[in-house]
Formats: sequence, C-alpha cells, structure tokens
Amino acid sequence: MAMKVLSVASEAVPLVKTGGLADVAGALPAALAAQGVEVTTFIPGYPAVLKALGKAKAVHTWDALLGEKARLLVGKIGGYPLLVLDAPALFAREGGPYSDAAGRDWDDNWRRFAAFARAAADIAGGAVKGRSFDLVHAHDWQTGLVPAYLRLAPLKGGRAVPSVITIHNMAFQGYYPADIFPQLALPAEAWTVDGVESYGGVGFLKAGMQLADAITTVSPTYAGEIRSVEFGMGLEGLVLARSNRVHGILNGIDTAEWNPASDPHLASNYTAVKLAARAKNKRAVEQEFGLDRDDGPLFVVVSRLTWQKGMDVLETVLDHLVGIGGRLALLGSGDAEIADAFLAAAARHPGRIGVKLGYDEGLSHRLQGGGDAILIPSRFEPCGLTQLYGLAYGCVPVVSRTGGLADTVIDANPAALAAGVATGIQMNTVSHGALAMAVSRAVALYAQPAQWKRLQKNGMRADFSWGASGAAYAGLYRQLLEEQG
Repeated sequence: MAMKVLSVASEAVPLVKTGGLADVAGALPAALAAQGVEVTTFIPGYPAVLKALGKAKAVHTWDALLGEKARLLVGKIGGYPLLVLDAPALFAREGGPYSDAAGRDWDDNWRRFAAFARAAADIAGGAVKGRSFDLVHAHDWQTGLVPAYLRLAPLKGGRAVPSVITIHNMAFQGYYPADIFPQLALPAEAWTVDGVESYGGVGFLKAGMQLADAITTVSPTYAGEIRSVEFGMGLEGLVLARSNRVHGILNGIDTAEWNPASDPHLASNYTAVKLAARAKNKRAVEQEFGLDRDDGPLFVVVSRLTWQKGMDVLETVLDHLVGIGGRLALLGSGDAEIADAFLAAAARHPGRIGVKLGYDEGLSHRLQGGGDAILIPSRFEPCGLTQLYGLAYGCVPVVSRTGGLADTVIDANPAALAAGVATGIQMNTVSHGALAMAVSRAVALYAQPAQWKRLQKNGMRADFSWGASGAAYAGLYRQLLEEQG
C-alpha cells in the first residue's frame, strides 16, 4: 500500500508560480510516485487556481477557520490529487499570492497563511472523511505553522502524523508582531522559544523548524551554510541545535518540461549530439532583443532583479562585458533602481544589451536555448533551478560558489578541463572584480570552440532529474514513520 503524503505549499505549477517553490511543489507528486509515495498537493484558492479548477466538488467546510468561512475543493494537478482551500475572505483578491497589484504585501498575510496551515493540520488529522495521510510535507514560511498546529493544537480526536518542513529560502521567514499570537488559536504554552516565539514576535518559519520532525533544505551546501551567521538569518542557532534533523536534498528539474529536444518554445530543437541545430535559437534571441548578429558570446540573464541575486554587481560589469566582445539579453523584474540601471546600460550599448522587464515563461526557455552562457552571480542561492536549466540546454552557467550553485556546477579550472568534467564557471565572491574575471574567463573559453562544446555537452549529459531527489525524500519519509512506530 502506497504511503500517503500531504504536500502543503503556497504555490505550485502549473496553477500559480512566483518562484522555484512552485516548480518543486508541482514536480514532487510525479517524483515521489516513482518511489511508491502518493502525494496530494494542498494549495490556497487564489482566483487563478479556482478558475483553473472550474466546477470543483467541495468535500469539507469550515464555519470558522480562524474566523472565516472556507471550503475544501478537490481536483487534479498534473494528473495527481489536489486539494484547494476556498476561503474568499482570505484569498479572493486581485494581485499576487502575497502582495497586491502594486507589489505591497497584504497586511493580513499572517492570518491568510495561519488559516491555511490550520486547515492543513485538520486535513492531516483526519477531518475529511475518507482521506487519511501518513505524513505532512510543508514548504517555506507560509506553511511554517503546520507543524505547530499538528504538535501543539492537533485536531481533537485526530490522527498524529509526522511532519517535514523544507526551507526554500531562509531569507523569507514570515515574522510578525507578538500581538497576532492570541488570534492564531494556539494554546498559551505555544508562546515560548520552544514554540512559535522568535525574537519577541511570531516566527512562522522558525515555528516550523522548531516543531517539525525533520528539516530539509534544497541543496546539501545550503544545509551547511545556514549553520552560519552569514546565511542563517538569525536562525542559525536553531539550525545548530537541531542539526541532526537537518537534511540537504538537491532539487531536480522537470525533464519533460525542460528538454531542448522537444521544447515547443524553441525556434529549433536540438540535443547534445546535434548542437549545430542550436544556432537558430541564438539568432532568434538576437532578433527578439534587437541585438547585433555576430559570432561573439551571448550572455543571458533570467532572474529577479534583487540584491540576493547579485544583480546590483552585474550592472557594474556590463561595460566590461561589452568591451570584451560580449552581448547580453536580460529578462527579469524586481528592484526598480536595479532595473533602471540595466535599462540605462541598454541605452548606452544599443545592439549589445537588450532588456525585457517582467516574466515570460516561454521567453525564459528561449533564452536558455539561445544563450551561450547564463549569468547567476547570487550572494546566496539555496538551490537554484536556473543553472540546472542552463546545464540541460547547453547554456553554460557562470555562477557564484554558494548553495546549490556550488553543488551543481563544476568549475572550468585547469584540472577539471584536463579531466574533461567541467560544466561551467564559478567565482568565490560576488564583487565587481570577481564577476568581471568570471565573464572574461567565459569569453576566453568561448574563443576555444572545442573546449566550449565540451562544457555544453558535459552539462547536457548530467542527470538533474528528480530520480535521486525523489528517492531521498521517500527515504526520509520512511525513516520518520519508522521512528513514530
């Protein structure tokens, strides 16, 4: 009989996405099905989700879910079971999952996701007739209270189930003032450093890390990094205290969705043995971004334009990049000041730098399929999927040596080149000098066609599917169930 897992996430492809969390939540059901685990995904009923569901059946109702009426709807996501929390007062609003149309966080995010977590704990405890689960897998701060409700305020007469929380990015913790605590429907004893209290307020992610049976991060290196002050974001002490419960499991990618041999977004499909067909994609990107057509390297960026992603440093390197023969095509959105700096660089270098602000899924595929190298100078990167897509598409990653970037890209140093195993370029620090040198290394390697082609083929032949990661999650689940007895 298959193990049944309730995966609780604030977003999941293809229904709603703001970042890599959605890719992971959307991929887990198929990844774990291969391991004999049946995953049911539980997400909030944002307008886009309800529209995609259509006329869905309600299997449970709450008259007062933290004071609000709510229904539980059933559907499918990628052919796998889906549960959706339809709570109009909390989720029926225009804008993004976490913010309004102007990008301002909703003032009641704490209530929205506390209610979502309470509902998840009820479902896991057996509130819905005919639906039982062996384990709950929560994702990021938005679901951080799930382990708290399961442990400290379980459903009356409900089933006790273990929980796992995955940290996709420690920088986002869901920290709120202490005065929200009385409204969370948690017992008084939850207000302690061993419960949900964090630095005098309520910490959603902290609560999950404190009370879950296991903590996972999305890469082995990040699991080590968050033990330090630099990367632990104030929670490094908790990570150290629970270090025997922290596991680093690398994210995978959907190799059906991200496959250059069959990708419908590309002008020309290709494989590692038919790389010549890739050239048409480069020409298409040049045309789409209004870039000069030449034989020099085309660098691409698909990123949030933020400090974390090192985009402020990249902007300072653009004159150098153009000066040594490179061109840049950028797709991204984020910090207005950084965006303006890239637009100014494009104005300084017409035909050499092209910028498109916003996000376009199809265009992100075309950039991976047509770019020669993708720039990812992140200051920290829990896993990163962009570099994995680059490897799969022969778009050589130029990355900082941190988190999942360090775990997945093999630097083209002399030893790795001699051994024929290099897949990209790494830099030790995120600074103007380090990034300028990394870009220069990329241009120099590109001038050696045989070496560059080897980098591309090595990346394309690497296996970053969900196979190994799915097995690791299934193994962890089974370990927790054995401990529970």
